[in-house]
Amino acid sequence: MLGDRSVTVFYDEVMLGHNPEVDLPFLPSRVEKRVRNILKELDFKWSYPEHPGRLSAIKELLDDEPIPGLQFRAGPHASYDQLGRVHTTAYLDHIFSLEGKPAWLDSDTTAVSPNSIKAATSAAGNAIAAVECVVKGESQSAFAIVRPPGHHADPVRARGFCLFNNVAVAAAHAQAKLGCERILIVDWDAHHGNGTQDIFWADPDVLFFDTHCAAPFYPGSGDLYEIGGGLGEGYNINVPLPEDAGDIAFEKAFREILVPAADHFKPDLVLISAGFDPHRNDMALNLTYDGFAMLTSIVQEIADKHCEGRLAFVLEGGYNLKSLSRGVHTVLQILAGGEPPEQLVECGLREVDEAAEFHRDAFTDD
Repeated sequence: MLGDRSVTVFYDEVMLGHNPEVDLPFLPSRVEKRVRNILKELDFKWSYPEHPGRLSAIKELLDDEPIPGLQFRAGPHASYDQLGRVHTTAYLDHIFSLEGKPAWLDSDTTAVSPNSIKAATSAAGNAIAAVECVVKGESQSAFAIVRPPGHHADPVRARGFCLFNNVAVAAAHAQAKLGCERILIVDWDAHHGNGTQDIFWADPDVLFFDTHCAAPFYPGSGDLYEIGGGLGEGYNINVPLPEDAGDIAFEKAFREILVPAADHFKPDLVLISAGFDPHRNDMALNLTYDGFAMLTSIVQEIADKHCEGRLAFVLEGGYNLKSLSRGVHTVLQILAGGEPPEQLVECGLREVDEAAEFHRDAFTDD
């Protein structure tokens, strides 16, 4: 029943300060020139897609439609040492040197504005706080509603709107400080979590499972045969999907690949890189809110079975504000004890059934 489970949502308004705008006077560099050339060739006014309104829309819906069992907290900023478990010193020094400055960091249009570094350390810190919350038993599950996102950031590079790899920072903290020996990371963002894959490529203590729109969709990685290396070979599972894959395909991937893998791995913590761009109203793929509900119930079952329910979500992508906010709301309802759909159906069938019922008496003599 809704409200039966405790859920802590981590959120801090400082993350709204990350707001790169194209018209800012960015620091001059070769990458700045390349970005300007790319933007100059567009036929429309381009704005930074990963904007503060993403978090505001989520928070507004949660305020307007409160969910029983939810509590809100703000976590501390991640420290240099916490970030240094997954990023190199040279990279961190470079990023922190940009505090208070606007700069393009990558030609895929990743940028920082004057308050971005504070926002990024808050995002990583709130991901850590979410993990600490569930590992210490303060809440049955947690959701870090954070930005900038993280799963494209690798040890030495910012990419795909990501500065620090939030979920990787949280996982490494759980390994180093919370006694977690086997961590399952599930990434259902529409884009492959290339940074998370790179960070844990050779780590047999982290099982990384990623469903995503197949290449050449950004970032172009996540091939079926990318399974990890060294001692970590076999602990990296990619499920690349065609762009029209939806609820039924995702459920099949989770039940027939993820669940058996988790049963073999036996995690003591489950982390979710939760992107909402697989929704049918967003960039790619064809998930519905029922699909997100079903996926949430599956990972919740895994956590209940193997690690006393220790389950933490970290927000990644999602750029349609309606489907992003409603998707997060749907996930939180399931985490708080709501019931997932009994059965998923092909997209559109329910609407056809409703229309058939509405029109049926027009074609009978009764």
